[in-house]
Amino acid sequence: MKIGDHSYNEVKVLKVPELAPQEAIESNPAWKAHVEATKDVPTVTLNDLEWADAIIFSTPTRFGNVPSQLKQFLDTTGGLWFQGKLANKVVSAMASASNPHGGQEQTILQLYTTMYHWGAIVVTPGYTDPSIFAAGGNPYGTSVTVDQNGKMVENVEAAVKYQTKRTIQVAQWIKNGLQS
Repeated sequence: MKIGDHSYNEVKVLKVPELAPQEAIESNPAWKAHVEATKDVPTVTLNDLEWADAIIFSTPTRFGNVPSQLKQFLDTTGGLWFQGKLANKVVSAMASASNPHGGQEQTILQLYTTMYHWGAIVVTPGYTDPSIFAAGGNPYGTSVTVDQNGKMVENVEAAVKYQTKRTIQVAQWIKNGLQS
């Protein structure tokens, strides 16, 4: 089965460009390990946003806000927005922080503000599945605490899968409605 020109299993995992100075990365072993582990992950482009029917953002929290790396990329989407190419994109978000109340919900809501301006359709997990409660109960998007070694504290795998499935399902409904 397909959504538009894309099969449901056609997925891209991408990252935004790293902006931090190398010294900052080197000073944090978990950050350095993450940069090394993701060195082969392609960097996102505006074409990727235009291509996608659904986009799921997963982002760390920086003082209750979107990190500058992601914010800088989002700030380059004005041309696509102006052309209406981001309208009706189905989007969802997840966030992580180094403590249980480290601003994950606020970060997701800040990210959604950009999506509202795009005219995107924001899909949250809400409280629509038991996995959301088991993962800490964030209705805006799955959130997780990451320890100083970069390991997830909560078991959020089921919530991530559910949120992903829900996002794809809504994208499917919208695409099918637009084709009718």
